Amino acid sequence: MKRLLAALAIALCAHGAVAATQAFPLDRVRLQDGPFLDAQDTDLHYLLALDPERLLAPFRREAGLPVPVPSYGNWESSGLDGHMGGHYLSALALMWAATGDAEVRQRLDHFVAELKRCQDAIGSGYLGGIPDGAQAWAEIARGELKVDSFSVNGRWVPWYNLHKLFAGLRDAWVHAGNADARAMLVRLSDWALQLTAQLSDAQMQDMLRAEQGGMNEVLADVSEMTGDPRYLALAQRFSHQALLKPLAEGRDVLTGLHANTQIPKVIGFERIAQLSADDEGRRAAEFFWHDVVEKRSVAIGGNSVKEHFHAADDFRPMLDEVEGPETCNSYNMLKLTALLQHESPEVGSYADFYERTLYNHILAAQHPGDGGFVYFTPMRPQHYRVYSQVDQGMWCCVGSGLESHARHGEFIYAHDGDTLYVNLFIASTLDWRERGVHVTQSTRFPDEARTRLTVNDAGEFALKIRYPGWVAPGALKLRLNGRAVAVKAGPGRYVELRRRWAAGDQVDVELPMRTTLEPMPGLKNYVAVLHGPIVLAARTPQPGETLSFRADDSRMGHIAQGPVCPQEAAPVFVSDRADFIRRLRPVPGQPLTFTAPGLIQGGPGADKLKLIPFFRLHGSRYMIYWARSTPARQSLLRDELARAEAARLALDAQTIDQVAPGEQQPESDHGFQGEGVESGIAPAGRWRHARQWFGYVLNDPQAAGRMLRLSFAKGDAGRRFDLVVNGHLIAQIELAVVDTPGELYTRDFALPADLARSADGKLALKFIAQPGSIAGSLYGLRLLR
Repeated sequence: MKRLLAALAIALCAHGAVAATQAFPLDRVRLQDGPFLDAQDTDLHYLLALDPERLLAPFRREAGLPVPVPSYGNWESSGLDGHMGGHYLSALALMWAATGDAEVRQRLDHFVAELKRCQDAIGSGYLGGIPDGAQAWAEIARGELKVDSFSVNGRWVPWYNLHKLFAGLRDAWVHAGNADARAMLVRLSDWALQLTAQLSDAQMQDMLRAEQGGMNEVLADVSEMTGDPRYLALAQRFSHQALLKPLAEGRDVLTGLHANTQIPKVIGFERIAQLSADDEGRRAAEFFWHDVVEKRSVAIGGNSVKEHFHAADDFRPMLDEVEGPETCNSYNMLKLTALLQHESPEVGSYADFYERTLYNHILAAQHPGDGGFVYFTPMRPQHYRVYSQVDQGMWCCVGSGLESHARHGEFIYAHDGDTLYVNLFIASTLDWRERGVHVTQSTRFPDEARTRLTVNDAGEFALKIRYPGWVAPGALKLRLNGRAVAVKAGPGRYVELRRRWAAGDQVDVELPMRTTLEPMPGLKNYVAVLHGPIVLAARTPQPGETLSFRADDSRMGHIAQGPVCPQEAAPVFVSDRADFIRRLRPVPGQPLTFTAPGLIQGGPGADKLKLIPFFRLHGSRYMIYWARSTPARQSLLRDELARAEAARLALDAQTIDQVAPGEQQPESDHGFQGEGVESGIAPAGRWRHARQWFGYVLNDPQAAGRMLRLSFAKGDAGRRFDLVVNGHLIAQIELAVVDTPGELYTRDFALPADLARSADGKLALKFIAQPGSIAGSLYGLRLLR
């Protein structure tokens, strides 16, 4: 261990945090009029509408201090208590740096001071809002570990929860210079060192099977802040080898994994690589980025269905399900992209992805009026999104959303020595203090395909302007003080202007935008429409329908659970010509707005639909991905879609409640418990089993449940277990050898009518292993009418 620490110390001194380029501190960039300043202002209003005293309540409770006001509900009172306080602290720090707002600063200092009271009262260096945290962490320190994908010793992702506080304290120091926050972070890190000191590497790796946020990343940051290699060593112990090793070897092991558990791990791999001589983490991060971006993402830049990576060669779930890309995933993918881009600044694909995801997912996931945030963005044709309310939704995507819209200035510019990089075309000003240079970027992009850079101070330096991948070769035009400049770079590179600049010099950049089609991976007959980097979508409200676009305070309120529209009823692009994109027509006087006369068919008012930027489409059902067909095949296409959907929609209509075994949110929502439990991924899907027992609580508010439909795998033949509902033995199950197509099959188990009537709306299921056997594996569970 001593030799490891010595080697890490040498690496820290040799490498520091120096990358090929460096971001500017957030307080050096100020946004100007445009969509991102609007988003920042909206976020500021939402941030100040939150009650800091309610966010402090879990920390005060765990510290034994008076709790004058109750905690928020929702996720903040169901086991993840305190996670939103960490996000809130990060958001305050970022918003202070981005705006200099005095009320934000006052709140930040108050919040840190109250957290310090809590940490001082506990006395060990620990600080957190996890229920009964003292006992929870004492069990871990003793090596008592019962780990599942989303729990440690039955508690909901405690390291993930605590990571938000680590990150909040770091941000309060880095972005706001709060010295107490720095000292508290170091004390908390020392506590983590002591807590894990007696755990073996095998125990640490076992614990990392549960979601832990970016613990490896933030501990690497503490090591850089303090120069102490012990924290970098701990960051490495928090790096999950089951993911790191295969990724570094170029092996894709992502299918079926919970997406936002993995992305923060990979951010940490890259962060550790920046601070050490070990290249393994960078190889892993680069392979992961390319795999997710190039093979697992949709047009808006997002990824995952129902929070998990589906098979890279099967995007059909993206069209079928309503739980599409999760906003937290994209928030973290942008963090990873920024780290990689700073290491390889000439690789324009990083900035292309950042720009696309920023506009089409992050910006689109904030309501422009009240600032509510979106969790899932469905790609299913004609579905919709729901938005958080400030006093109710306490989901992870609310926390990351609060941060996202305070950090829009981070990626616009970067620097390396005497070179200034312009990565994004966003109206803003830059204070390049080290060189005494101020730059103003004036633009109405993307409504206008141009930007102007004004150098306000004399100086000699190189200006590198990104040539986006969506601009055709030879199409980008530059003018310096009105005179044309030869452009030698091509798409995906940077155009360099090196000179001695005079105050008032202006560089005008023309960025012609093309309208293109982008097929869904593996489904060439489904396409999204983009204009430049902007995804276009259409509103498709259903006649006579009233939907609520505000999420309620229920455990799964973040899902748009209203009726789905049959896919065969969705509008379709119909044309005999493969280049039918030319039939799109811009609407005069309405930027980035198009009609498609005769091209869009099917559904009420299809011929009048307008394609607009998705980030401007809110409070409506919508179309992003469109089926495309010819006039001859249109009726056949609709018949095919109807047949494919009929059985699934009929089953959904019969279903009262269901659980996806092994998935975090469905299991947590259904009161998952068990002893000797395990979950995993097989070619047939995710499974859950137990060597003792596991169970769920199903909701049956109208006492209509009459049957349980359970899904099993052929390979588990011979396993024996009992099915018990509300204490009544329903069946003694032995999984038989079956001869059916596919790996999975279902079995139905009738429920006595009087059982449902006497259950008070709740059915507590237990699967109990018989001696010498295993309960499960269970691949699916539905309660049917």
